[in-house]
Amino acid sequence: MSTDYYELLEVERNASGDEIKRAYRVVARKYHPDANPGDATAEARFKEISVAYEVLSDPSKREHYDRFGADGPRGGGGDPFAGFGGGGGLGDIFDAFFGGGGGGGGGRTGPASGPDLEVAVEIDFEGAVFGTTQEVSVRTAVPCEACEASGAKPGTHAARCDQCGGAGQVRQVRQSILGQMVTAVPCPVCRGAGEVIADPCDVCNGEGREVTDKTYTVDIPAGVDTGSTLRLSGFGAVGPRGGGRGDLYVQVRVRPHARFRREGDDLVHELHLPITQAALGAVIGFDTLDGAEDLVVSRGTQTGKVFRLRGRGVHHVRGRGRGDILVQVVVDTPTDLEPEVEEALRAMAAHRGDDVAPAEKGFLSRIKSAFS
Repeated sequence: MSTDYYELLEVERNASGDEIKRAYRVVARKYHPDANPGDATAEARFKEISVAYEVLSDPSKREHYDRFGADGPRGGGGDPFAGFGGGGGLGDIFDAFFGGGGGGGGGRTGPASGPDLEVAVEIDFEGAVFGTTQEVSVRTAVPCEACEASGAKPGTHAARCDQCGGAGQVRQVRQSILGQMVTAVPCPVCRGAGEVIADPCDVCNGEGREVTDKTYTVDIPAGVDTGSTLRLSGFGAVGPRGGGRGDLYVQVRVRPHARFRREGDDLVHELHLPITQAALGAVIGFDTLDGAEDLVVSRGTQTGKVFRLRGRGVHHVRGRGRGDILVQVVVDTPTDLEPEVEEALRAMAAHRGDDVAPAEKGFLSRIKSAFS
C-alpha cells in the first residue's frame, strides 16, 4: 500500500484541513465499495484512503506523520486504525460525507425540499428569434397559510423527534469486508423533519403545504429552439413543513414559420425566380423578420445560388450577434407559354444556336412513343 497519504488524497503537503476534507469526499466516493461492487482493488484503495484521511484530518496525527511517516514511531500519532473496529473513528468519516449529525446527535438536517416540476410551452417562431415572455400554469405545492407551513394546528407546536433526537436522520451500521460501514437514512418517524406533530393542521393534515394551480410569467431568451429547457430556480413545489422549493423546468417548442426554416442560428428561405429575372437581373423586395429589404439579383443567376443577408437570422442564445438569412434561388421554367412568348424564346434559341423542339404540336409525344 502507498504510504504517501497526501498522494492518496491528491492534495499538496501544505493543504488546509478543509482542502483535505473536500479531497477525501471526492476520492472516497470514487472508490467506495457501494460504487464498485465486487471490485477488490477499489475496496483496498478505499481502505487506504480512509486511513490517510483519519491521519491527516487529525492535527496531532498529521504532525506525527509529517515527522516520521506512516511507518515511523507510533508514540506520538497513535494507531491510524484505532477506533475502526469499535466505531470510534467512524464519526469523522461520516461527517465528511454527511456534514455531521446522526441518531441523537449533531445538527438537524431539516425538512426535505420539494420536487422539481416540468411544463411544456409552445411559442411563435419570432418569439424564438427575438425572445418573448410566456405565461405557464402548473399544479404545485405551496405553503399552507393556516399553519404558516409548520404542519401543526394553529396554537400548537411540533415537538422534537425522540427517535433521531431532532437530527432528521439516523445511522445504519452494516458489516462489510472492511468492517463496519455507516450510512445515513431519513428518520422513519419524522421523515427527516426532526420534529413530530401531535396535533396536525386541519387544512393541510400536517403537511405544511397545499396543492394549487399557479401561473408564472417566463422570460424566454432570444435564440431558443425546440428542445431547449429553461430552469427557473425555486419555482418548483415547496417541501413539507417548511421545506425548500424545487425548480421549475420549462420545455420549449417552437411553431414552424411559413417562409423560413431554421438551420442553427441561420434562417433559410427558398426563393423562386422567373427565368427573366434570373437571366436579366432584378431588384426585388424581400421580407425579413426585421422588415422589408431590397435583394439585388445579379444577371445570369442560376438555381442553387445563395444570397446571404448577414445579421438577419436568429440571435445567439449564448453571446452576442445573430445568424444570417440564406436565400436559396430556384429558377422556375415556364410551362404554359403564350404564342408571343414562345416566339420570342424560339428567336432567342435561334440567335444562340440552341437546338430546340419544333413548334409542331405532338412532336415530342411521337418521339417518346418511338422509344417506348
